[in-house]
Amino acid sequence: MADNNIYIKKASGDRVKFSIEKLKTSLINSGADNILADSITKNVRDELFQGISTKEIYNRAFALLKAKQSHLASKYKLKKAIYELGPTGFPFERYVAAIIEASGYTTKVGDIINGHCVKHEIDILATKSNETYVVECKFHSDAGLNCNVKIPLYIFSRFKDVQKKWNTNLKLKTKVTQGWVVTNTRFTEDARRYGNCVGLYLLSWDYPKNNGLKHRIDTHKLYPITVSTLLTKREKQFLLNREVVLCKDLINDAFYLDHLAISKNRKTRILNEIKLLCNQN
Repeated sequence: MADNNIYIKKASGDRVKFSIEKLKTSLINSGADNILADSITKNVRDELFQGISTKEIYNRAFALLKAKQSHLASKYKLKKAIYELGPTGFPFERYVAAIIEASGYTTKVGDIINGHCVKHEIDILATKSNETYVVECKFHSDAGLNCNVKIPLYIFSRFKDVQKKWNTNLKLKTKVTQGWVVTNTRFTEDARRYGNCVGLYLLSWDYPKNNGLKHRIDTHKLYPITVSTLLTKREKQFLLNREVVLCKDLINDAFYLDHLAISKNRKTRILNEIKLLCNQN
């Protein structure tokens, strides 16, 4: 059966036509050259069947890429790796703060702020020059869950309450000027429309176009520790519990691998993979 007649099942449950070019592009974006990308897409295409899930396609492509170049497989699994920052969402907040800092902001995570009406626990306060942004993170561990319009509606009301109190406090050196909503999934069309209408900055996996989470992560090489194909789930959780969220953090704090009783040889392999990913080899 020709691959252009194959319909695949997305995490949301929607059925869409399979695109061999989309698969190849995702592999090339992960650093694979054309020869490797063509080889993997051919293998995946030969195993397609009607109704195959995007997860099954991803798993097969990932396994083939990992067998060839593990550090490229790490980059390929970026989206899945962000889901693995859960389940609490707190590592995701730390991760988003690091991404925002790469754009020149200073950040605070988890501050309790007085609003005009009530107190609020703010995920991230991001400050640059004389402006402070109120950033709320919406982490989903399920790829099928998107942020609907209720999320920006709720966050905008919190933002306005904080802004009203903050901007009348003469002791503060900055003004709260904008609210942000950041999610690891996607916003519905209504959520985007509302956010744009009221001036909320929405940041998701691929939104805004060419400046979404994926673009920012790739640009600044801010890969989460969960992308590693060599660390176990237990080892990743150990590191996250110690606020080692970024791969580059582990490069600087490699002694944590000794705490995990990881052998010298395996430690070298783990660090080499991460350095290749972060272009620090």
